[in-house]
Amino acid sequence: MSNNISGKVVVITGASSGLGEATARHLSQLGAKVVLAARRKERLEQLVSELVAAGGEAVAYQTDVTRADEVKALIQGALDSFGRVDVLVNNAGLMAIAPLSDVRVEEWERMIDINIKGVLYGIAAALPVFQQQNAGHFINIASVAGIKVFSPGGTVYSGTKFAVRAISEGLRHEVGGSIRTTTIEPGAVDSELKFGSAHQQSRDFVVDFYKQAIPAESVARAIAYAIEQPADVDINEIVLRPTVQEF
Repeated sequence: MSNNISGKVVVITGASSGLGEATARHLSQLGAKVVLAARRKERLEQLVSELVAAGGEAVAYQTDVTRADEVKALIQGALDSFGRVDVLVNNAGLMAIAPLSDVRVEEWERMIDINIKGVLYGIAAALPVFQQQNAGHFINIASVAGIKVFSPGGTVYSGTKFAVRAISEGLRHEVGGSIRTTTIEPGAVDSELKFGSAHQQSRDFVVDFYKQAIPAESVARAIAYAIEQPADVDINEIVLRPTVQEF
């Protein structure tokens, strides 16, 4: 397989469902060695079993991306398993939609911890490895809500995704000589993300909005496209959404 993906070691957070799971399946089919991370250990182990049974190479590490020590252990686990890390897909995320006037501070903090700090912890753990290798690729999952504020209701979520875009661009500028940085900005994609709202009216709206969602495999293909480019080509941003989605 000469797709520039085969043999690469790819770490994926939020890999137990949705975009992460679809990406793991797609990249494994293309010959990547995948390292899966999420909090739901049973889901991860089931996915690993399926990928290995299909002839792939996969391992799993139970990981909470809001804990820097666990993310660092994840990257070390990938090194222990496969000897290097070529790509880190910072995919774990939470979308808790609710009006600001509801003052759901705990939800705001949770989104900041997962969506922003989780990405930063991934960068902190993988960047020294990439610098030592003089090669590596960060793929950070943002959102179309990181391009245009999704309000009312999604103001804080949009804030976290704007932050992911800013961090990704700064990272590209600082380390882009041999380390690639890609930001993926999906619209409505079928995943568990739409169930993140505890505010019932907002949850009902989001679930209805997501009836137009495209399959998670759509994002997996975009990620594969970024990875498969030659080492001197850096795909910095990919925006994809359902053709019928206006926002």
